[in-house]
Amino acid sequence: MTLAPPERDDEDLLLSSYAFALPAELIAQAPSERRDASRLMVLDRRSGTVTDAVFTDLAKFLPPGLIVVNNSRVVPARVMGRRESGGKVEFLLTTPLPHIEPSDAPGTRDGHVADVACLLKSSKKVREGETVLLGEDLHATILERGAYGQCRAKLTWRGNLPDRLLSEGVMPLPPYIKRPQSAEDAERYQTVYARPEKAGSIAAPTAGLHFTPEVRQSLLESGFTWAEVTLYVGYGTFSPVRCEDIRDHVMHREYCEIPEETAKKVTEAKRNGRPVTAVGTTAARTLEGVAAERGSVVPFKGWTDIFLYPGKTIRVVDHLLTNFHLPESTLLMLLAAFAGRKTVLDAYAKAVAEKYRFFSYGDAMLIL
Repeated sequence: MTLAPPERDDEDLLLSSYAFALPAELIAQAPSERRDASRLMVLDRRSGTVTDAVFTDLAKFLPPGLIVVNNSRVVPARVMGRRESGGKVEFLLTTPLPHIEPSDAPGTRDGHVADVACLLKSSKKVREGETVLLGEDLHATILERGAYGQCRAKLTWRGNLPDRLLSEGVMPLPPYIKRPQSAEDAERYQTVYARPEKAGSIAAPTAGLHFTPEVRQSLLESGFTWAEVTLYVGYGTFSPVRCEDIRDHVMHREYCEIPEETAKKVTEAKRNGRPVTAVGTTAARTLEGVAAERGSVVPFKGWTDIFLYPGKTIRVVDHLLTNFHLPESTLLMLLAAFAGRKTVLDAYAKAVAEKYRFFSYGDAMLIL
């Protein structure tokens, strides 16, 4: 049964209350040698007790129940382009591929055009109306500029857009990874259960990066049930909170899907008292967003902008498997909604002292 939410105090609503010191050397720059070789911190939110383990120990700590993962696939949506004047421009497509609505580009053969959202990064501001060249048969004309590099653009391409991105783009690794990309990133910045037909995320659901087929099989053999949702990870992952009162923060919408089979499994698990474990904050937001809007977990295709922080009700998720997140991030606030801010920050302090690896390619935390 899902625990009652932790009591909230005034400091839980302040952005500065989610700051913590993180040495740069603890920010993982590369994945572990093996996916399932990552460390696992197990936090009992009732007692605050912390146990150090490794990811392959996962089944030892979880009572058999339902495991829900996000099966979205990351696309190589970052393209290094250039202005017609020759200046370099970094283009990041932020519209999920399934929501790009192409039309035929006039005067071309096999040409397509669509309005998309993107992020631009360049030494000099790209003007509205300017075209950015993104490679062979791919370019973007800037229609409207927004804050913090956000733009609306007319994307024009020939052939198949996913193929164009595979040809011209790279995986959108987070900005705190300071090394050049390697061939390994194309495989390791992707979960082993990501479905090709669910391509569209611009960031990985990183809690799932630790899973191997062997770990999944061992869980099934131990009595666990597996279910999948889809949330196309979007710009919200990169968008910092810029207001001191976190209640003033506006979450960006992300598109999610819960298939009928998953909705049935969640309903059955809750009815039978079997715990629901969300693998990652994206799976948790999908389940909780739909439950908040519809009253329960039902088949769903649509948008969620749910923002979970202390005082918000957790309706579905009993246990949460996650990575270690950025200071002052909405992901850290979600953990605080689930386990209490002080409990989470105490565990993070131990993680820093024990030199756990942080962020996307880092270690894992299981909150019971």
